[in-house]
Amino acid sequence: SMIGMWMQQTALLWLVGTMYPDERIAAFWLGVVGFCGQIPALVLTPLAGAVADRVNRHKAVLVTQIVSMLQAFVLAGLVFADYAGIGSIIALSVCLGLIKAFDIPLRQSFVVEMVDDPEDLGNAIALNSTVVNLGRLIGPALGGMTAAFWGVGFCFLLNGIGYMFVVVSLLMMRLKPVDREVSGKSVLGHLAEGFRYSFGFTPIRSVILLLALTSLTAIPYASLLPVFASHVLDSGSKGYGLLVSGAGIGAVCGAVYLASRVSVWGLDRLFAVAPLVMGTGLILFSQSRTFAVSLLIMPFIGVGQMFVLSAGNTLLQTIVDNDKRGRVMSFYSMAFMGVMPVGSLLAGIVARHIGAPMTVAAGGAISILGALVYLWRLPALRQIVHPIYQEKGLLPKP
Repeated sequence: SMIGMWMQQTALLWLVGTMYPDERIAAFWLGVVGFCGQIPALVLTPLAGAVADRVNRHKAVLVTQIVSMLQAFVLAGLVFADYAGIGSIIALSVCLGLIKAFDIPLRQSFVVEMVDDPEDLGNAIALNSTVVNLGRLIGPALGGMTAAFWGVGFCFLLNGIGYMFVVVSLLMMRLKPVDREVSGKSVLGHLAEGFRYSFGFTPIRSVILLLALTSLTAIPYASLLPVFASHVLDSGSKGYGLLVSGAGIGAVCGAVYLASRVSVWGLDRLFAVAPLVMGTGLILFSQSRTFAVSLLIMPFIGVGQMFVLSAGNTLLQTIVDNDKRGRVMSFYSMAFMGVMPVGSLLAGIVARHIGAPMTVAAGGAISILGALVYLWRLPALRQIVHPIYQEKGLLPKP
């Protein structure tokens, strides 16, 4: 299913990027589509987190996956019928964004219900990231080739078929019942409580803010990749697929490393260094005009992004109180999926005035500054987190 999802994302961006011959107009509309597809996460994800702490997550995830499958089939049908204009693409992007706003915090908090031993949580999250990034590695290349030989419609169709495997897998699961103590507070009351907890606790707040900064400035480079492939590097749809796959290779290597770690201790430093690696890679990539050189840089960007997302996820999952997990992970999702559309729109607007290369370089530089600030505060954060890890048995007690 992850292969199909990345095929759809690759094909959708390529479809929009090739609708307009002018580089800056194409970059603008790519930013708009990215914004419309992800802005629902910024508005609704916190509410979805409060819902995730009150409902059966297994059944809720099943519903979101079925609706996602239907969205992919509708998009494929429109393309095959030659009705896929920029308006319909934006509308379906908003629809998928609404689904993801609820799906992501549900799935993030659902991971814990599938893991019996808390010590295995970090490895489980990294293993999940490996699956995601293997799809990211294979999907764009297949998406680029499928789009080139058979058209983008088949990418959307295959993604819809891929969701069928997810639905069947969810139906086959047999999980232990989870008791949820739901207080008399309303959903909004739960949301307010989660907000105070997340942003009142310094380690959680620091992780969310650094992730949000990276999502705003660095990660939106992906929405401009079609411009680099078609206008800057002149590599076409296959080159675009290879660039995304190059980032996927780095992400998979990073995920394998995280999955092999035996302790969460030290993960906070890795989380801080990740934006440095990604930001440096983005600056170098923005200045390259040779496809081979650009392709060699992409794995470093991918591993940096992998460490930011997966290490940040693990840090939050291991220090959060279980009864507030859904709400904290909703703010994590908002910092990633919610802030990124704002970054994509901003990147598209800025690229229209100064060009895609300078926009990507500026985003990389800002993410580096954010990482340096987090590294400076890291010793104080460790003093707060260390007792929590000892209490939960994630570190040997003295």
